[in-house]
Amino acid sequence: MQDRQEEISQVVVTAGQMRDIEKRIFAAGMPVVALMEKVAGLIARRIPEIPANTPLLRGSRVGILVGPGHNGGDALVVARELYFRGYEVWIYSPFSKLKELTSQHLQYAQSLGIPIYQTIEQLPDSDLLIDGLFGFGLERNLTDPIASAINQLNELSIPIYSIDLPSGLHTDTGEVLGTAIRATHTFCLGLWKLAFFQDRALEYLGKTELIDFDIPLADVEAVLKDAPKIKLITRAKALTTLPLPRPAVTHKYKEGHLLLICGSRRYAGGAILTGLGARASGVGMLSIAVPESLKPLLVSHLPEALIVGCPETKSGAFTEGVGGAIAHLKLPQNTDLSSFNAIACGPGLTRDATPIVQEAINSERPLLLDADGLNILAQMGAIATLKKRQAVTVLTPHTGEFERLFPDVADAKHDRVKAVQEAAAQSGAIVLLKGARTAIVNPQGAVWIVPESTPALARGGSGDVLTGLLGGLLAQAATKQIPLEDIVATAAWWHSQAGIIAAQERTELGVDAFTLTQYLMKALT
Repeated sequence: MQDRQEEISQVVVTAGQMRDIEKRIFAAGMPVVALMEKVAGLIARRIPEIPANTPLLRGSRVGILVGPGHNGGDALVVARELYFRGYEVWIYSPFSKLKELTSQHLQYAQSLGIPIYQTIEQLPDSDLLIDGLFGFGLERNLTDPIASAINQLNELSIPIYSIDLPSGLHTDTGEVLGTAIRATHTFCLGLWKLAFFQDRALEYLGKTELIDFDIPLADVEAVLKDAPKIKLITRAKALTTLPLPRPAVTHKYKEGHLLLICGSRRYAGGAILTGLGARASGVGMLSIAVPESLKPLLVSHLPEALIVGCPETKSGAFTEGVGGAIAHLKLPQNTDLSSFNAIACGPGLTRDATPIVQEAINSERPLLLDADGLNILAQMGAIATLKKRQAVTVLTPHTGEFERLFPDVADAKHDRVKAVQEAAAQSGAIVLLKGARTAIVNPQGAVWIVPESTPALARGGSGDVLTGLLGGLLAQAATKQIPLEDIVATAAWWHSQAGIIAAQERTELGVDAFTLTQYLMKALT
């Protein structure tokens, strides 16, 4: 049972996929009315348990917003259950035509003496609103009078709990269709919908939770079998993906050797933060290539790392590749870039470092590009350049970098997941698009989404820490046959969790990038 719950909690579906899953459930004999009763019963039991501005005590006044479809029917069953439990309930039902089952529930509510109002001006005060106006699958823009009513409801200083999705949001893209309910809390029914992980929808969702009404896994798998999977990276999945436990007999080079290429005199801190992120990954051996003048600084912060001093320009940027500098290190393996299990390149480089980025791209090692590594790749022509690579490439852009890398790909601000799928397919790279809900996609279109984060990470240097952490895990994965897209998702989850824990202890203002590195291990305990 636990395995099923874990698997269900990872699945993300589109509106079309959810419809097909429900059709299978109903075709198998599940009555619609029985499912409605089950779902609404689960919601009604949860509502009093959710902390709000004030406790929802018996006798509290609850307003129920009822739409014309089965989402409205769910809300009406919730209304009935709360009424029987001693709450003072009223119903707002502004639609003249309702689905048959929804109409029956409204008729029964009326027979119980629950007040029903058709216009927004009639509505009494309440302590809580339950939004059941529209569920998943809404495609058209909302217009008056319902749009005006939603705007007025949003202005009330009371909690609003939405059933399945805040009314007015597109299920897949998270687009606001004219206007939308700004929910305090959203109950997502059955399976997570894609809108919950589109950045632009987040301000409307409030706190979210999945209401698991026991969809058979066989029905989910039957509908999703031919489509690229979209999943959430959960704590359980992340911990099982980490290269743990280590074998009793091993040595440092068996636990991965990472080369970081980063830093310049102007952005020396980027090299330090990237190195500290890599240190936390547990990688067996860490080499860091920096301009020669930065070598003493890096040694002082990362004494365990092998610091490679490289020729530099007068301004303190890399002036040529690292191959020659590495050759003088007399490594126990080869004396070129093939010595490493993975290479991470970009933080703090400046765009003067084009030759060194080209050298990394031309290597046959798994390669992670970030920051100026991405900007230089964009100048080279990302898709054409990456198609020539034989080894795995991982890109970690934010939205601006993504647009520079893939100017002809669909707008990532409109539908992040679709845009990243297209970019990964065209480039052959694993693409990690940073954001409030980071998305990771492999070239075959499979998606991992990091389900939570914190705005505390919106600070300079946070991405450098992720680059080091991810680079270290990639180097270890290369020695252990772990799927690389799973490792990328795990690193992104780990980074986010560290930020969340740090913000809980220090507030969102107190999580600078250096502090973040000190919370990475706490995220795993």
